[in-house]
Amino acid sequence: MALIAGAALALALSGCASSDKTAGSDGSSSPLSGKIVWADFGGPTNKARYTTYFDDFTKQTGVKVVSEVESDAVANTMLTGGKGAYDAIHVGLDTVYRYKANIAALDAGVARDTNLPANIRDYAFGTFYVGHVQAYLTATFPGGGPQTWADFFDVAKFPGKRGWMGSPGSYDSACEIAELASGIAPDKLYPLNFDVCTKKLNELRPNMVFYTSYPQIQQLLTSKTAAVVAGPSGQAFALKNQGIDVTISWNQAIVAPNVMTIPASAPDMKNIQALAKVFNEPQRQAAFAKATGYGPGNPDAFTSMDDATKAVIVNSPTHTQIVHQNSEERAKQTDDLLAWYTKWLAG
Repeated sequence: MALIAGAALALALSGCASSDKTAGSDGSSSPLSGKIVWADFGGPTNKARYTTYFDDFTKQTGVKVVSEVESDAVANTMLTGGKGAYDAIHVGLDTVYRYKANIAALDAGVARDTNLPANIRDYAFGTFYVGHVQAYLTATFPGGGPQTWADFFDVAKFPGKRGWMGSPGSYDSACEIAELASGIAPDKLYPLNFDVCTKKLNELRPNMVFYTSYPQIQQLLTSKTAAVVAGPSGQAFALKNQGIDVTISWNQAIVAPNVMTIPASAPDMKNIQALAKVFNEPQRQAAFAKATGYGPGNPDAFTSMDDATKAVIVNSPTHTQIVHQNSEERAKQTDDLLAWYTKWLAG
């Protein structure tokens, strides 16, 4: 797969050579050079980006990819029209909808991630899908554990504490989960009804154990502090990689797209547009999925995955009962959503 992907990278770059060269002062063209400043949240996901995308790109072009842990202050400044050092910023798709006016459109030579809605594909690349799921040690429920979000809230039928998101900025799909647990149909979730969400979350609050960073999800499960945890599927995937028998329920798993976006004021625009061409390659997206457990933005990537990888990918064609976040609708409620969850956490 690596050889195929490497060849695809060389072809992608050579096939768009005119856009990957800049005009020198004498009118001649010069190859790409310099760097790209890439802002994401570090950890295994960032490491996987190097092995899957960045390292080969640097070998082919000489352009160094410098990763920084994303600063909200810098990202917000650039997304609202100001200047900053970032060439690419890791965001939720709702952020792209909200700040599209200050985001650069992808060059024509950049293939689009067709799993994204058509009205936003020009402004996002490097898509990966996170599943907001419930997970538990298989041994905790030998007769079968919770499947739906209503089951998650049913501590009488499935006893034990529930690991839950305890940071205001990490509300993830908290309201969607509460609405689904309340019996609201997936196609009726938006606009989010904060009164319904508050009422449902209050029912479970006495049995909640809050985490404030995602790695704590693994600690809550392995220590048996929580019987079931709600959170990103990648955390349960990491436990599986450690040989721990964890069950992930894909029934009503909420699919949330994460993407990279290029601020209009990006300092190294030609370099980042060249790198963006690499990210749609199905073999590379499949390799990234295998390394991280996150789903691809290009549906063709599934043809390059083995069955074991597909089984832990939230937007795999085999998962037929998933629920997709509506990022465009969420974008309209971003401020209200954060204010609501901050207030609810405070009690």
